[in-house]
Amino acid sequence: MEDSSFLNKLMLDLRSTCKYYTGYPKDLGPSKVIHFTSEREFVQLLHQGHPVVVAFTIKCNLTKPLDKVLEEAAAEFDPHVKFLRVECPKYPGFCITRQKTEYPFIEMFHSPEQATNQGKAVDPNITKYSVRVLPFNNDLSPYGFREFFKHYGIRTSDRSE
Repeated sequence: MEDSSFLNKLMLDLRSTCKYYTGYPKDLGPSKVIHFTSEREFVQLLHQGHPVVVAFTIKCNLTKPLDKVLEEAAAEFDPHVKFLRVECPKYPGFCITRQKTEYPFIEMFHSPEQATNQGKAVDPNITKYSVRVLPFNNDLSPYGFREFFKHYGIRTSDRSE
């Protein structure tokens, strides 16, 4: 009886301290993944100043593992990094602008900065922004996202790393 208790304590300690533990089920709480509804809301999300990881997907059984990874990563990196899921058949105009032919793919948008007009006369009511877009080529896991953010120097927590 005592061995069982010891093993339970050992497993609980391992789960709480090991950053590589990927066991399921995990209680992630309410979903932190934002579902794309319009380009206007996407731009407003960018203006909040946080990096936005966008998963361009189609709705099928092949994307279910991706959905689980997005949910887990969104729960881990919230509120410093936002995760957005776009169902491309519903919003083809937004997806076509990315000029990719294979789905799903992931890109990260960050650092919105006001773009210079370079001497051209433009409407003063229109503000143009420059956003850095990085393709995600790492391992598709929360650990892969962590390494990706570390590589590009993106802050993912309140503590200094």
